[in-house]
Amino acid sequence: MHGPGSASWLLVALCAASGAYCLLRTRSSVAEQRRAAGSEALMGFGMAVMAVPAAVLSPPRGAWLGYAVVFAAAGLRTAWTARRDPHHLHHLLGAGAMVYMSAAMTTAPGGGHGGGGVPALTGVLLLYFTAHVLASGARLAPVGAAAAPEAGVVRWADRPELALVCRLAMSMGMLAMLLTL
Repeated sequence: MHGPGSASWLLVALCAASGAYCLLRTRSSVAEQRRAAGSEALMGFGMAVMAVPAAVLSPPRGAWLGYAVVFAAAGLRTAWTARRDPHHLHHLLGAGAMVYMSAAMTTAPGGGHGGGGVPALTGVLLLYFTAHVLASGARLAPVGAAAAPEAGVVRWADRPELALVCRLAMSMGMLAMLLTL
């Protein structure tokens, strides 16, 4: 996942900011926002840590295995939730992609990149997250235009357009990470 220094730091900042906003959303008065916010915060912070340049932080192989276990557990929890709410299938794919990337880092020589081309699963994940970025971007303009509060001030944790921006940012981050895999 470690790309060029400045690009990696931008990805770290983007994912950490998304994770921080998702933590804020866990305090939302809207139940639907709270349900997804914890998983999205974990994803944002996990992606931020994975994107730190290798010159600054190069975790041992055991750490990558730990990441895989954490995201596999998150994926199992999300799979349970997705039975009732299909919206969580995106979170399940995200957790699966994190497990996949962590496993790839565990098996890569020296804990780095394999550089052996694009395996089929990487290609499928790239296609999915590209489609998600395009669909989220298309939904963002109408949501932003219609998000004016009718009665009073909308709290930061309850802003649906910001939640969509976070999902869009994390999907773009996932694309960047998969491309460097």
